[in-house]
Amino acid sequence: MNLTPITKTVHAVLAFILLVSVSALAQQTPINRQALVVRHNIVNTKIDSLESLSLGNGKFAFTADVTGLQTFPERYAKGVSLGTQSEWGWNRWKDTVGYKFEETLKEYTLNGKKSTYSIQYSEPLRKRSAADWFRKSVHRVQLGNMGFDIYKKDGSLAKPADIKDIRQTLNMWTGELSSHFTVEGVPVDVITLGHQEQDLVAFQVKSPLITMGRLKVKMVYPYPTADFLDEGVNYKNPEKHTSAIRTTSADGAVLEHQLEGISYFNSLKWSAASIAKTSTPHYYQITPDKGAQVFELSCLFSPVKAEPSALPSFVQTKVNSNSKWKDFWMSGAAIDFTGSTDPRAKELERRVITSQYLTKIQCAGSFPPQETGLTFNSWFGKPHLEMHWWHAVHFALWNRPQLMTNTLDWYFKVRDGAKEIAQRQGFKGNRWQKMTDHEGLESPSSVGAFILWQQPHPIYMAELAYRDKNSKEVLEKYKDIVFGTAEFMASFPSYDSLKNQYNLGKGLIPAQEVFKAEDTYNPTYELAYWDWALRIAQKWRERLGMPRDAEWDKVINKLAPLPKYNGVYLSTENNKDSFTNEKWLRDHPSVLGALGMVPASAKLDKATMQRTFDTVWKVWQWPDTWGWDFPMTAMTAARLGNPNKAIDALFMKIQTNTYLKNGHNYQDGRLRIYLPGNGGVLATVAMMAGGWDGSTGLNPGFPKDGKWKVKSEGFKKMP
Repeated sequence: MNLTPITKTVHAVLAFILLVSVSALAQQTPINRQALVVRHNIVNTKIDSLESLSLGNGKFAFTADVTGLQTFPERYAKGVSLGTQSEWGWNRWKDTVGYKFEETLKEYTLNGKKSTYSIQYSEPLRKRSAADWFRKSVHRVQLGNMGFDIYKKDGSLAKPADIKDIRQTLNMWTGELSSHFTVEGVPVDVITLGHQEQDLVAFQVKSPLITMGRLKVKMVYPYPTADFLDEGVNYKNPEKHTSAIRTTSADGAVLEHQLEGISYFNSLKWSAASIAKTSTPHYYQITPDKGAQVFELSCLFSPVKAEPSALPSFVQTKVNSNSKWKDFWMSGAAIDFTGSTDPRAKELERRVITSQYLTKIQCAGSFPPQETGLTFNSWFGKPHLEMHWWHAVHFALWNRPQLMTNTLDWYFKVRDGAKEIAQRQGFKGNRWQKMTDHEGLESPSSVGAFILWQQPHPIYMAELAYRDKNSKEVLEKYKDIVFGTAEFMASFPSYDSLKNQYNLGKGLIPAQEVFKAEDTYNPTYELAYWDWALRIAQKWRERLGMPRDAEWDKVINKLAPLPKYNGVYLSTENNKDSFTNEKWLRDHPSVLGALGMVPASAKLDKATMQRTFDTVWKVWQWPDTWGWDFPMTAMTAARLGNPNKAIDALFMKIQTNTYLKNGHNYQDGRLRIYLPGNGGVLATVAMMAGGWDGSTGLNPGFPKDGKWKVKSEGFKKMP
């Protein structure tokens, strides 16, 4: 049949309309979220120290080995350690020397002004010891190891090599960890659960070993090392802490563990058992009744004593876990890559699901998490507030803003300390802590004392909270945080009369931590972030019917331009050899963050940023980077209109861009898990799906080459 040109045109238009309609219909069909999650359930079939699995609720986490409990903590110590940690579980060593925080301060003259910074000293010995004391004396603790003691036929304890026929599954939809294994051919089946509203772990174990009297439960209390990374297996120093059985009853018992600066309880509720202290200090055994092959136990970790009868049972914990996890997955946004032919799509979907699970149990508490969450300590268990963006922003973009504001609200608690830092250094407002603890205390650091890219984060998060509600209530709630943050930001830059501009620095270390504080000024990323955040703070004043702050406007209007040289943006203005000297081509390529994490501003030229991006991509020493650098690079590529490069960035084959079977972002042997990488994946995927201010169309950050079939729902736009 011969068709006229008009008929052909009509047919083509109808075909296009049909294609668009089918695509729109597919986009409107809700994602089967349960199917999406469970197809990424994690399965272990062998003992691997990097494959431990965690249960938790955001404020408490329990990490288990292949037995479903913490039976072999020393076997996992150099991998993803078997930690039990909470938000409240902090110890403080007694000061027997009489250190004063003032001993950690050093005076600098920067921009003609004297200021003091809390740093680490190499000498004299007294100052070095004082700085070490204030870095380490307050530290998060491993609350205890709860595992199995399984006896072989010859009476010896089973070792990791005796655990056979392993089949362990973490069902992220229900929060259930199911573990099957055998010892000398005898099966053991364990279901472990984390309560979603209490710091409680419950488990059920089924095995003939119970009736044989060969399976017991152990509770062991290690002593904190206060090392950079505490693996929770220090069983030395028994004289430095105490533990005891406080009460026993037919349905349970209460244990108390006392350290120098904290005392807490383990309340145990069991189906039928008895408890006894062993000959090893701080080591207790629970012996199930031999009358049944099934044993159930609930274990609460708490700073206050709770009666066993008040604890939820295993069954009640199961109902709680199943219900709350379903609520989590059914809330907020979702993304499905079914039908994609790009082989990386399946892996990206896995990273997205496991990262949501991990950040929910590790980062959704009431104050910013440490970089290793509630699994084990890094940097003595202390949060780094410059990482708070990576830990929290994704929650709002995935339309779960309350999980972000939980930690944003913590700034109210620590703002007095932040104000003291600013005043001590001669500035206004609140200078937010860098390396801190649950109380907001400042930790001495020769690098951290000069870092300030954490400063705009509360404004960014408050703005996301406002966008979600678009209400005056949010403005009123967070205005003091926003304004106190902006006051410091406006007072920090120094005026350059020769150039008639405000410079950021000298006296700072940018996100790329390779530059000397005394020499560094006008880093591109921080300048862009400073400009954006101060403008948002002024918008908040206007939304509240307040006049613009004249001092803030002076800085906004005369803030130094983004430094560039030879057609590209520099890492910092004082380093014109940013891209020719190898010593500057490592650590975070944060210059890209000026368009990625930070929205495009009037100060930024996209053509210059494109050249900068291309240069960084070619010359950067990518093996010397961190897990969030790849998502940040992807964000910049997406905003520059190159979604294929965004995918390439997310899958750059670099060790620090590794994602383990359990979902954790692996860095190296020193730092085996790194949650900012997980948060970065989630923030970037949210941006690529939900878009950003000024973007148009569905899933604007994903390639349109036909290889990516992206179905998304519920995302919020990134600023």
